Amino acid sequence: MAPQQTSWRATVLTLFPEMFPGPLGVSLAGRALAAGLWALEVRDIRASATDRHRSVDDTPAGGGPGMVLRADVLARAIDAVEISPDRPRLLMSPRGRPLTQSRVAELAAETGLMIVCGRFEGVDQRVIEARGLEEVSIGDYVLSGGEIPAMALIDTCVRLLPGVMGKAESGADESFSHGLLEYPQYTRPQEFEGRPIPEILLSGDHAKVEAWRRAAAEALTEARRPDLWAAWASQNQPKGKTGG
Repeated sequence: MAPQQTSWRATVLTLFPEMFPGPLGVSLAGRALAAGLWALEVRDIRASATDRHRSVDDTPAGGGPGMVLRADVLARAIDAVEISPDRPRLLMSPRGRPLTQSRVAELAAETGLMIVCGRFEGVDQRVIEARGLEEVSIGDYVLSGGEIPAMALIDTCVRLLPGVMGKAESGADESFSHGLLEYPQYTRPQEFEGRPIPEILLSGDHAKVEAWRRAAAEALTEARRPDLWAAWASQNQPKGKTGG
């Protein structure tokens, strides 16, 4: 069976192209990649260096530890990518805006995206501004580079593409989809080490099951993510009623 023609493409600029596709080549994303539901293009930033040593970095202006990815080299790498002007250009960075499920849905609805994987102490600010790079973070911690965050971002987008997930509704009740964490899940055996599946889930009463799941999701969100709970409660709870 011939692969389907894809309309969503991820272009990754990195100093370590051998890291890809990595996890993106297996499981759900890998099957979708093989089926042509999305495409991956990986480019080596060093290919845009002009000296015989293929230098891509230099010491920070003003002094300090580490090295900084040069603006001229990265700009050439970005300019060599043929993309439409409206296609998002992202830079994985711990100082970027936190990635959210709503932003993921927006990115998945595009024709694709370009991701720059930072390294060293960072990227020259001038190329970030000149090429309109949107800085994105996957969490408040620092990794060795942007490759792993880029894989995470691409995976979150790919699973939302048409035809990737088995059922259209399979992602509808996952964490963050409605502003809440996902409710607890259970399966066989019916009892595990003295812990039974909640009886209501075996009742066959879909309305009661749905109500239980909603209450469980609310309780988990309030306990574990007060930031999400505050935002959700302000939009969904009746006036005059507060959580607690």
